[in-house]
Amino acid sequence: MNADDEQLLRGRVYGCDLDDAHPGPLPLQTYAALVGGPLDGLLLDITVWWPEEVDDGAALMTELGRWPGGRALYDPRPDDPRPSRGPGVVCRFYYSGDTP
Repeated sequence: MNADDEQLLRGRVYGCDLDDAHPGPLPLQTYAALVGGPLDGLLLDITVWWPEEVDDGAALMTELGRWPGGRALYDPRPDDPRPSRGPGVVCRFYYSGDTP
């Protein structure tokens, strides 16, 4: 991925197409910021996730990882504050590897 590709992804919500009319965050939604790895800079919508699901992190499908069509693994760090409910970016998920 080059610098232009990275710039296109910043501030976008994971799962939105690049040509979506509103690929960025929406009001009243709750997001985790993805840090590092192939999805760095994207936001993950966690609005309807239970706290236990947030603690488990996410395995997100991507063509940009080590295995195209595989998943990039993102997890919260134990020492990071846990998300409060509410709109905006409330926590970070950090890249921990790829899986086929």
